[in-house]
Amino acid sequence: QQQLVESGGGLVQAGGSLRLSCVSTRNIGSYTMGWFRQTPGAEREFVALIKPTGPYFYIKPPMNGRFTISRNNANNTVWLQMNRLRPEDTAIYYCNSVIFRSRDGYVGEWSPWGQGTQVTVSS
Repeated sequence: QQQLVESGGGLVQAGGSLRLSCVSTRNIGSYTMGWFRQTPGAEREFVALIKPTGPYFYIKPPMNGRFTISRNNANNTVWLQMNRLRPEDTAIYYCNSVIFRSRDGYVGEWSPWGQGTQVTVSS
């Protein structure tokens, strides 16, 4: 059972930037990895994914153009660079291996999830 540890969140003003990190105790080299986010009372939302060897990645609109995702398989680390942050980006951000289910779309594959990292964007 792997452990996913997210970090890098914080409180920023609108327009600011944050870089989130995720370290896995499991070898991520053959997995599509990604980021999700969740606000209170809402379901976890897919944000971005990156294929095992790159460079293919996908950022869900409307985050595309503001967020980028990258990875280092040797260090089992995935990053999410978030620029021009908006108050609506406020959420707890999680990383996980990503799979696609026809009914649910992109979902996290591994269990358990990490503790996530809180991102708060003030207006």
